[in-house]
Amino acid sequence: MIEVEVKGDIEYAIRILKKKLQLDGMKKELKRREFYEKPSAKRRRKSAESKRKLRKLMSRMERD
Repeated sequence: MIEVEVKGDIEYAIRILKKKLQLDGMKKELKRREFYEKPSAKRRRKSAESKRKLRKLMSRMERD
């Protein structure tokens, strides 16, 4: 559970909350679940994500 303690400035607390949600991946998950995703589109998305992760890992290994 994500919590933000409010000490006066509400706008600051909202910014901190948004940052925590983004780092946790919850914001992306909520956006993804907003509309129905067909199974074929889900497979395509997952495949693209895995390729992106692999490419990122390979580039990191290449630099080291």
